[in-house]
Amino acid sequence: MVDKTAIAFETSAKKVAKKHVDANFDKKSIDAKLKVNFDNGKTNQSLSVNLQIEKDKVIHIKGTKFITVFKAKITPTSVSYYSPFAKNYFEGDFSLLKELLGVEINFEQLQNLFLGQALQNVKKEKQQLEIFNNTYVLSPEKQSELFTIFYKINPSHFKLESQTIVNDEKNMRLDINYSGYSTIEKTAFPEEIKIIAKAANSVTNIDLIYKSVVFNTTFNPLFEIPKGYKRIEF
Repeated sequence: MVDKTAIAFETSAKKVAKKHVDANFDKKSIDAKLKVNFDNGKTNQSLSVNLQIEKDKVIHIKGTKFITVFKAKITPTSVSYYSPFAKNYFEGDFSLLKELLGVEINFEQLQNLFLGQALQNVKKEKQQLEIFNNTYVLSPEKQSELFTIFYKINPSHFKLESQTIVNDEKNMRLDINYSGYSTIEKTAFPEEIKIIAKAANSVTNIDLIYKSVVFNTTFNPLFEIPKGYKRIEF
């Protein structure tokens, strides 16, 4: 468990943003096992998930519950998915992830979500800083016309405690909370991620609990969509 005794002190938004970016994951790959709880009001299930990330290149996700329920392959340009259980598949852009989370998200942002990093690059634009309950809170000085975003950053390791995206016009909100971090090979890595995606008429809860994590392994997962499966369209 990462030490949580550090105390936030007066500093600048620029320094906090730099330290958060510098704390980004610097290993080549991740091979992790997770327990995932998913509930969107229509579907409520728990799965064992194998997550493999070759940093900045590809994310492989396999969900099982006695049998393989789904496999997904995500690259910077595409999302592919198939379910041996439902006998369906998807190939295309990131609309599948938007359907799941309720907000548009690209490869880098999804990767950052798994790693405890901000969805946006906090060094690309000026941030404002507040200190609240011994936590640094960063937000852009000029928020987007489409949404507002806030990042709570832990003062001990400068990884995220939470990030929130709000779109008032569409009555949408995405909360991503990090319950704690472990130190693995001198690297702060999330223990549990709680995602709450609220839309006008729905709420999706996703709880990701890391059970084991190994860095810098070599893997080449088999991913081939079987013939005869029904294509999913959004």
